[in-house]
Amino acid sequence: MSYHFNEIEAKWQKYWAENQTFQAKNNSDKPKYYVLDMFPYPSGAGLHVGHPLGYIASDIYARFKRHKGFNVLHPQGYDSFGLPAEQYAIQTGQHPAITTEENIARYREQLDKIGFSFDWSREVRTSNAEYYKWTQWIFIQLFDSWYDVAEDRSRAISELVGIFAAEGNSAVNAACDDEIEEFSAADWNAYSEEEKQQILLKYRLTYLAETEVNWCPQLGTVLANDEIVNGVSERGGYPVVRKKMTQWSMRISAFAERLLQGLETIDWSESLKESQRNWIGKSVGALVKFKEQSTGIDISVFTTRPDTIYGVTFMTLAPEHELVEKITTAKQKVEVEAYIKASARRSERERMADVKTISGVFTGAYAEHPLTKEPIPIWIGDYVLAGYGTGAVMAVPCGDQRDYDFAKHFELPIKNIFENVDISEEAFSGKEGTVIANSDFLSGLSYKEALNKAILELEKLGRGKGKTNYRLRDAVFSRQRYWGEPFPLYYVNGLPQMIEKEHLPLRLPEVEKYLPTETGEPPLGNSSEWAWDTKNNKVVSNDTIDHKTIFPLELNTMPGWAGSSWYFFRYMDAQNEDRFTSEEAQNYWENVDLYIGGSEHATGHLLYSRFWTKFLYDRKMVTVEEPFKKLINQGMILGTSAFVYRIYLKIKDKEKVISHGEYDTYPVNEFGFLSDNYNAYCSANFLEKISEGIKPSNSNAGLVLKAKNLHLSKTLLKDYYKLDEKIIEKVIKGDFTLEISYDPIRVPVEYLDGDTLDVDKVKNYRPLEDAVFIYNDKFICGREVEKMSKSKYNVVNPDEICQQYGADTLRMYEMFLGPLEQAKPWNTAGITGVHSFLKKFWKLYFNGETFEVSDAKPSADSLKTLHKTIKKVTEDIAAFSFNTSVSTFMICVNELSAQKCNQREILKPLAILLAPYAPHIAEELWQKLGHSESISTAEYPVFEEKYLIESTKEYPVSFNGKMRFTLELPLDMGKDEIEKTVMADERTQKQLEGRTPKKVIVVPGKIVNIVG
Repeated sequence: MSYHFNEIEAKWQKYWAENQTFQAKNNSDKPKYYVLDMFPYPSGAGLHVGHPLGYIASDIYARFKRHKGFNVLHPQGYDSFGLPAEQYAIQTGQHPAITTEENIARYREQLDKIGFSFDWSREVRTSNAEYYKWTQWIFIQLFDSWYDVAEDRSRAISELVGIFAAEGNSAVNAACDDEIEEFSAADWNAYSEEEKQQILLKYRLTYLAETEVNWCPQLGTVLANDEIVNGVSERGGYPVVRKKMTQWSMRISAFAERLLQGLETIDWSESLKESQRNWIGKSVGALVKFKEQSTGIDISVFTTRPDTIYGVTFMTLAPEHELVEKITTAKQKVEVEAYIKASARRSERERMADVKTISGVFTGAYAEHPLTKEPIPIWIGDYVLAGYGTGAVMAVPCGDQRDYDFAKHFELPIKNIFENVDISEEAFSGKEGTVIANSDFLSGLSYKEALNKAILELEKLGRGKGKTNYRLRDAVFSRQRYWGEPFPLYYVNGLPQMIEKEHLPLRLPEVEKYLPTETGEPPLGNSSEWAWDTKNNKVVSNDTIDHKTIFPLELNTMPGWAGSSWYFFRYMDAQNEDRFTSEEAQNYWENVDLYIGGSEHATGHLLYSRFWTKFLYDRKMVTVEEPFKKLINQGMILGTSAFVYRIYLKIKDKEKVISHGEYDTYPVNEFGFLSDNYNAYCSANFLEKISEGIKPSNSNAGLVLKAKNLHLSKTLLKDYYKLDEKIIEKVIKGDFTLEISYDPIRVPVEYLDGDTLDVDKVKNYRPLEDAVFIYNDKFICGREVEKMSKSKYNVVNPDEICQQYGADTLRMYEMFLGPLEQAKPWNTAGITGVHSFLKKFWKLYFNGETFEVSDAKPSADSLKTLHKTIKKVTEDIAAFSFNTSVSTFMICVNELSAQKCNQREILKPLAILLAPYAPHIAEELWQKLGHSESISTAEYPVFEEKYLIESTKEYPVSFNGKMRFTLELPLDMGKDEIEKTVMADERTQKQLEGRTPKKVIVVPGKIVNIVG
C-alpha cells in the first residue's frame, strides 16, 4: 500500500482537533510538565520554514513527555500587538485589529498543517481586551507598590503610607527617585492629598518621569534599546534620536541584584546568562562629588577606581546631562549646543560601540577636585551616557583608554599615578600588582588598599561614599502608538488616578487616523471619545471634560513587552474571568519547565518576564520567583539568497576615462559608462568568465574587475552594446581598457531551479520585467547563505513542503539539518532523503499493498536493533540532540528492512518511538495495529539491556597471519574448546591440506591464528 501522506495528515489533524487530544487538565494524578514556545507575532508574511524549528523541537519533547506518563501543558497563542499592523493601518486605513485577525487565521492554518500538539483551548492573544484587562490590572498593582530595600522585596503602597504617617521617611530605605526631601510624620499628615500623591509617585514601582528616550520621528514613537539596530529602528530602518519626554517608567533597577542572583538557580545557557549579567552590569566602587566652581553645584560621579582619584585631569559629562545647560559658559554655548544636537542623532548602542571616533566640546566650566582642590576642566563627550552611572565621569587618562585617547586628541594633561608603569603609548588598566604613585596619602599602596583608603577619606570629607552600581536602567513603559494596551488611568490636576478593577478592561477607542495628532500628541489623541466619567465609570466624549467628574485619559499605550511579560501564567487558566490565573492552577503548574525561543530576546522579553514574575511573587500573587526553569535558544534556519549582477562597463584610453561624445562610434555617457546599460543583468558564471575566474562577491557591491579575456565577452560587447568590431579589437588588443563594476541584485528564489535562473519566468517579476539578461548556456545566479527573510527574497513556504512531501517529512528534516542551537542553511534538495526514509518505514508494516504484521517471535537481531534504537533515541531526546535521533531511525529501518522484520513485538514500540517526530504516520500505523486510542496516550517503550548483550563472537580464523574465514562461537567457550572446534571445521582441514600445524594461537574473544 502506498504512503498517501496528504490524506493521512489531513485525517489525523482533523481527529486531534475534534477530540481535543492534547487538551491538558489542571488537576491530574500524573506529574506535570509545562512546555512553552515564545509565542509569535502574527505578521502578514506568514510562516517560512525557519519559524517552526523551535516549535517542532518543543513538540517532540511535549509528545515524548506524554508517552512518559506526564500531564503536559503545551499551549500556543499570539503576541498580537505590534508596530507592523499599525504601520499597515497608517498606509491603508485598515484597522490593526482586522489585519491582526487575518494574519492570525493564516498562522493558525499553517501551524495546524505541521501537526503540533498544542492545547488550543488555552489560546491567548495579547490584543484581546479579555487578555489585556489583566495586563492593565498588573500595571495597577505595580503602581500600588514600592520596593523596600531593607527587606529586599516589593510591598503595597498602603504600607508605605502607614510608615509615613507614623514615622515620616527618614528611616525608609526604598528604591525611589533621587533627592527626595526628608519629612516627619507631622509633615506628612499636614500635606494636602495632592502633595502626598506627588511624593508617592517618587516611590511607586511604575512612575512618571522626564526621561531620555530613543525617539523615532518617522514612526512617531519611543523605541526600546532592543528595538534599535545600528542606530536606526529595527522596523523600517528609520533614524532614531535621543530626546527628553515625560514617560511612564518601571523601576526594574530595584530588582537588579535579585535578577543577577536568580540566574544561578535556572538552567539556561551560560552565554544567555552572561548577556543578562552584562546588561544588568553590576560594578562596585564609589560615588564621588565634584563641585562646579562658578555655581557651587555638585556633580556626582560613579567610579570603580577611586584609588586613581589623584590621576583625574578633566571631567566629561554626557551631552544630554541635565547640568550641561546650567554650567556652560556664554562663550562656549553655541559650540556646546551644536554638539548636543549632533549627538542626539546617535543611539546609545552606536555611541557605546564606536570606539574610534573621538569627539567632544569644552563647556568653559571647571570643577574642584575633592582632595587636591585643583580646578578641573569640564567637557562633554558622547562616549559618556546619561543613563549609565550618573552620566558623568572623572577622567583618569593614565588608567582608561577612552580617557587617554580623548586627552591625547584634545591635548589635555595626562598624569601618571602608577609606579614603574610606562603610559607613553597607551593607558594602563591593570589592578592586581599595581602600586599607586604620585597620590599623596595613597602613594605606595596596592590597588585594594588604595581603593578602601580613598573611600574612607572621601566619606570623612563628605565628598563621596562607597556604592554598588548597576548599568540596568528603569524601563521606559510608554509608547506613542495606537495598537497597544491603553493605560488604565486618567489625570486629575496632572496626577494619575487608576481605574478600578471592576471597570477594566479600558478598551482601545476608534480613531480616524493612526498617526500622531497635528499638535504632536500620540494617536489616541485623535479619538473624540477618550475621557473618563468618574461618576458613571465609563469612557465619554472629550467635549464633556470638566475636570470635576470627567477627566482626560492617558494618550500613550503600553510597549510590546507588556503582554509578553506574564502570558505564561495566563495559559495556566486562560478562561478565568475573575483572576489573571487561579491560585489552584498556578500552584499546580508553577512555572514553565521548558521554554524554547530565540536568544535575541535575552535583554528584552526574558529580562522583563523575570522582573514581573519576581514582583508578582513579592506580592503573593504567584508562588515562583522565576518564570522559566529551563531555556533553550534554537538557532536559525538560514536562507540561500540568489543574486543577479547589474553591470556597468567603463572604457579607458591609456588610463584616461573616455568622456561623453569623444568617440562617435562609442556610446558612452558623461560618466564614462556605456549608455543604456543600467538594466543589464549578468549571470555569476558569465561574470566569472570575463573577469579571469574572480567570483563576484554579493557583499562588495561596486567592486571593479579588470576584464582582460575580452574575447570571451563578445556577446556582451557586440550583441548587446552594439559596439563596432574595430572598437572591440582595440579593447582585445589592450589599446582600450574595459572595466566592469556591478551591483548584486536579489531575485526571489522561487524563480530558480537549483542555482539556475528561469529567465522567461523571472520576467514576470516586476523589477526585472524589462531587463536584458547576459549569460552563457545557463543563467547561474550568485548565492549567499544569510538570514531567511521576506526582505531578502529567500523564504521557503512550509505549506509547499507539506503539500509536496508531507508535514512529517518537514518535521524530521528540520531536526535532521543539525544541532537545535546552531544556525544551519535550508536546502530543499536534501529533503528527499528524509521523505524516502518515511516511505521505507511505512513499508515495514506492509506486504505489497496489504497491511501485514506478524505475531511471531522476533529474531535476536531485530530485538537488538529495536533496543539500541530505544536507548539512543531516548538519550538524544533528553539531550535535545534531535538531529542524531533522525539518523538513528534511518539506521534502524535499514537494519529491520534487511532482516525482513515484520513482527508486532518490534513494530509496535517502534511506532511509538517515532511518534514524537512524525506523529501522523505513527497515528495511522497505530490504528492499523488495532488501537482505537491516539498513539499519544501509549506508554513509551522500555529499553532492555539484555538484548544488547552479545552471547556469541565471530572469530576471524587466520593461517600464518592471513584471515581466511570467520566462525561464530559462544562467548563463554573456553580456549581448548575453541581450538578443538576450529580444527574440526572442514575449512580448516582444506587450508591445512593434511599438514599438522606447528602452533595454534587462541585469544578468547578476539582471534584464532594457525601457524605452520
